[in-house]
Amino acid sequence: MTTQNAGRYTAFAGDCIVARGMLVDVALAVKSATADAKPALVFNDTTGAVVDLDLRGSAADISARLAASADRQGSDVGPSHRDAGSETRGRGRPRLGVVAREVTLLPRQWDWLASQPGGASQALRRLVDDARRSTTGQDRMRMAREAAYRFMSAIAGDLPGFEEAARALFADGEQRFRELVQSWPADIGTYTLRLAEQAFSTQTA
Repeated sequence: MTTQNAGRYTAFAGDCIVARGMLVDVALAVKSATADAKPALVFNDTTGAVVDLDLRGSAADISARLAASADRQGSDVGPSHRDAGSETRGRGRPRLGVVAREVTLLPRQWDWLASQPGGASQALRRLVDDARRSTTGQDRMRMAREAAYRFMSAIAGDLPGFEEAARALFADGEQRFRELVQSWPADIGTYTLRLAEQAFSTQTA
C-alpha cells in the first residue's frame, strides 16, 4: 500500500466490505451497519492489522473516545519531537528538526566518525540516509508482505489455498499468489491484492 492509505481503514462484515475511510467514519458506519448483524473486523489500510474499536454508546461517545485516543497517541511522540520546531531559541545554529539521542559505539568507531568531514553527527546522518536509500525497495516489499499476511491470517485463514498463497507471498511468487487470491470472495481478494501491490520484486524497481 502507498502512503496515500495512511490513516485510512476498511471494515469487513463476513466476506464483504461495509465501510472504508478515516477511522471515526468507519467506526460510526460499523456501529450502524452491524447493530443487528455479526461483528465487523476493521483493518488498517497501511499495516493490514486488525483495529479494536469500542463501539459502546452513542455516535458522540464513539467520536469522543477516538479523538481522545488520537490525542494520547500524539502525546507519545515525546518532548524532543514536539518541541523541536516550537522551542524558543537563542543565538546559535537552528535545530533543523534534529533530535539528540544516545548512540553507543566502540572507540575505533568514534575515532573514524570524528575524522569524517563535518564530524560524527554529520557522518552518522549521511550513513543513515545512504542506508535508507539503498534499502527502500526491500523495506517496501517487506512491509507490504507483512501487511498482506496480517490481513490474510485474520480473515482468510480458512479459505481454499490460504497456505499456498502465504508461501507464494513470501517466496516472491506473484503470479501464483494472484491466481490463488483471486479465487477468494471478491472483496477479500481485492483488498489482499491492494495490500500486496508492492510485495513482489517486479514492483520495486
